[in-house]
Amino acid sequence: MSLIEINKLSKSYQSGEECVLALVDVHLNIEKGEFISVMGPSGSGKSTLLTILGGLNHPTQGEVMVDEIPIYKLRLEKLADFRREYLGFIFQSFQLIPYLTVIENVMLPLSITGRSNREQVQMAEGILQRMGLKGKEKRLPDQLSGGEQERVAIGRALVNSPPILLADEPTGNLDSKTGKEIMDLFKSLNEEGQTVIMVTHNPESAVFSSRTIQLLDGKIVDGI
Repeated sequence: MSLIEINKLSKSYQSGEECVLALVDVHLNIEKGEFISVMGPSGSGKSTLLTILGGLNHPTQGEVMVDEIPIYKLRLEKLADFRREYLGFIFQSFQLIPYLTVIENVMLPLSITGRSNREQVQMAEGILQRMGLKGKEKRLPDQLSGGEQERVAIGRALVNSPPILLADEPTGNLDSKTGKEIMDLFKSLNEEGQTVIMVTHNPESAVFSSRTIQLLDGKIVDGI
């Protein structure tokens, strides 16, 4: 049994009188510990696939199984529990809270876990050290470089130790040197056993993954 199984997955949107097919009959299995890149031109369905995997976007038809859980058969509150337990999200725009410090941003996913504040601080400090941000815990996001902000976002995604990391264009706003540093970090995390699924338009980022999925017009056209 794969960690993630996608069967006959389709997603359509209504745009005025037109029906737009974002994904068409997608079948995909992802094993625990894989590092997957999802590539394709704009409008090919990459981000739609990622949001469906993340339990954020109900498919029109088909099934998504994660750890044998049919996630879109869960009630809304159970689906929220699933996302908190299984998934870490990283977005191109970082989505850090500007008026919270670095450590407060990283602690956000812990706020609903029932852990004591002291335990939350210890967990956040540990992941920030892992991200190379020790000593910057009390800075605000705008006091950091773009690469440092991305590391905070990665730390926030990982602080709960989720089995699956979902990243949408994580190096899209970074220069090439900083982007490579972030990809080296993803590779290191994957080598430690982290399952990573990354949407990217950049072939230089995709080479860090163990397998690349190519999407075109909502269909998988090539899997390497």
